[in-house]
Amino acid sequence: MDGGGQIRHPFAEPPAEGAAIEVAEGVLWLRLPLPMKLDHVNAYALDEGDGWTVVDTGFDTRRSRAIWEAALAGPLAGRPVRRVVATHHHPDHIGLAGWFQARGAELVTTRTSWLTARMLTLDEQDRPVPETVAFWRAAGMSPDILAQRMAERPFNFADVVHPLPLGYTRVAEGGRIDFGGRRWQVRCGDGHAPEHATFWSLEDDVVLGGDQLLPGISANLGVYATEPMADPVAEWIASCRRFMEIAEDRHLVLPGHKLPFTGLPFRLVQMVENHLSALDRLRAFLAEPRTAAECFAPLFQRGIGPGEYGLALVEAVAHLNHLLSRGEIARTRRDDGAWAWRAA
Repeated sequence: MDGGGQIRHPFAEPPAEGAAIEVAEGVLWLRLPLPMKLDHVNAYALDEGDGWTVVDTGFDTRRSRAIWEAALAGPLAGRPVRRVVATHHHPDHIGLAGWFQARGAELVTTRTSWLTARMLTLDEQDRPVPETVAFWRAAGMSPDILAQRMAERPFNFADVVHPLPLGYTRVAEGGRIDFGGRRWQVRCGDGHAPEHATFWSLEDDVVLGGDQLLPGISANLGVYATEPMADPVAEWIASCRRFMEIAEDRHLVLPGHKLPFTGLPFRLVQMVENHLSALDRLRAFLAEPRTAAECFAPLFQRGIGPGEYGLALVEAVAHLNHLLSRGEIARTRRDDGAWAWRAA
C-alpha cells in the first residue's frame, strides 16, 4: 500500500445533465439525478471506437432516459452503447441496464449482482410482506411510522429498474476483462452490496470504484428481513483491508457518487476507522438496553429525517449484529416484539 495521506479531487465540478467530462483518455464522466437526499449517481462511458461501454446507469425514469438520449446524441456522438457494466445490483446502478440491453447492449456484472437484481425486479409488492413488518417491529420502529408503512406501497425495484432479460456476462473476483481500450483486474468487495465489482486498470491509474470506493460519504451497510442476522460491517471492514493491499495514491478512483479522487490508501483507512469509531460509541451507549431505532444518535451523530429513516434503521441493525457476533453485546425480546440490545 502506498502512503499518501490526503484526498484530492482533480475535477472540482460535476458534469451538467446530458453533458460529459473526460476524466481519463477515452473515459467520459456523466451524472444522473436521484429523487433522494443523495441526489445523483455517476456513470461513465468508455470509448470503444465504434461504440461505448457504459459503467452504471441510474434509475429507469423518464428523466434519466431523456438525459441518456441527450448524451448519446451529444458527447457520445451518436455511437451506440455496446456494453453495460453494472458494479452492483442496486437500482441506481443497474436501473437502465435492461433498457440498454433492449437496444443491443451486453450486460456485464457479477453473478450475485445479476441474480439479486433480477429476483428483486420480479418481486413486486403492493404492501410490505409479514416478514418485513416483523423485522421492523424487532428493530423497534415507532408504532406511528410502522402503521404508516404498513398502509403504503413499499419501494419496489420494478418501479425504477427496467426489466432485465435473461442472459449476462459474468465477472468474478480476480478475473480480467477488456473494455474501453484497457485490460481491467476485477476485485470484489462486500458489505454495501454482495460481490460488488471494482475494476482496476492494468494500463494506467484508473479505478472504477462504484459504491465500494467513495470519497467523503459512507456507503450504507444495511441488514434486511431477507437475511436478518447478516454482518455487513465485518464484510465491509474485511473488504477495505483487502483493497489496502493494492491501493496506491496514484490511483484515480471514479466513484459511484461524489467527485473522482486520488488518495485511496488514506480513504480506505478512513472508511475502516469511521466504523470502528461508531462501534465504540455504540458499545458505550448500550450500557442501558436500547432498540436499534434508539441507536441513531451514537452511530450517525446528526439528526435523521424521514427520508433517511429506513437506511438508518438497517444500518443500526448491521452494527448491532456485528457486536452481537463478536459476543460484545446481548439481546432480549421485549413484549412488543422489539429486541433490546445491551452490553454483555
